Amino acid sequence: MDSRHESSETLRNKCAACYRQFNKMEHLVEHMRTSYHSVHEPMCGICRKHCRSFESLREHLIGPLPKAECERIFKDRGCDLCLTVLSSRSALWNHREACQFSRSNNGVLCRLANLGIQDELRLDNSRAKVVALACKMVGGGSDGSLDLCARVCLIDEHERIIFHAYVKPQLPVTNYRYETTGLRPEFLREAMPLKQVQRRIQDYLCNGEPIWHIRSRGGRARVLVGHGLDHDLKCLEMEYPPIMIRDTAKYPPLMKTSKLSNSLKYLTKAYLGYDIQTGQQDPYEDCVATLRLYMRMRSQNHDTEDCPLATDPQNRNNFASWRQNELERMTPEKLLEISRSDYYCWCLDSRTSHTNS
Repeated sequence: MDSRHESSETLRNKCAACYRQFNKMEHLVEHMRTSYHSVHEPMCGICRKHCRSFESLREHLIGPLPKAECERIFKDRGCDLCLTVLSSRSALWNHREACQFSRSNNGVLCRLANLGIQDELRLDNSRAKVVALACKMVGGGSDGSLDLCARVCLIDEHERIIFHAYVKPQLPVTNYRYETTGLRPEFLREAMPLKQVQRRIQDYLCNGEPIWHIRSRGGRARVLVGHGLDHDLKCLEMEYPPIMIRDTAKYPPLMKTSKLSNSLKYLTKAYLGYDIQTGQQDPYEDCVATLRLYMRMRSQNHDTEDCPLATDPQNRNNFASWRQNELERMTPEKLLEISRSDYYCWCLDSRTSHTNS
């Protein structure tokens, strides 16, 4: 009788998201207070377990120690790119054709861009609501280790180049890093000065909106997508509001289980199914990869919530200590229902005016 009672108590204290079990309900409440489980977490399509990242979900399905039943079903009809579980093998084959991307055939575009500056940065060009940016760096300083932006590319959501230019660094170049950049001194001789590049890109991103007025995702300013954008913007000597930045290096579902960043090369192979950055690298290819990763994350069909972020003021007291008695009387399912994410899920971009107008 006691053992049955103990097991039912443990089951009652089982997290409805990650399935961890706790001896006491107060421990489960504390777990929910700090875990930020939500409908936005990657979820196993078989057992419905929530995972903190897609890497954690991948380990759950096909890692060194996967859950046996989930592994068996996933190997039969699971997509190893988006980790979706399909209804049948034939459905998987059809899905895989759409899920698998191919490397962009950008040779002609790059050759054209190399002939001169490709520039459509006009404030009246309102088509692009989302743009991806990537830079390629040469080396400065006595040992060539200082990153200097020497090439920049900006594309729209249709993968069209809207700005592609060589950039004249403000410091002398001591290492052109030719093996990866393909850049030679003559390419930068008549290049656009850094300050001019910075001003044109920033004006385009703000789209007529003063940068200090950009406070929400509903204005005219454009969403900026990239990988390691802190570094790129620093090298461009630019600032842009974090609320408008979508960085694939810092997006929690795309990070390692250790919460460190994955490389863009790895993310492209793992989630899009093709290789990039082989040999001499092109910023256009990086732009396309980050844009595709963003679109894949944005297209996830998550349930709607009234208050999506745990950091929003109206959400901070979901698990407040003064509610402890009330929280301990809730079921694990109810606790999950009131729990909120601690990051902004990109699926919410598809529900806002700036991506749909």
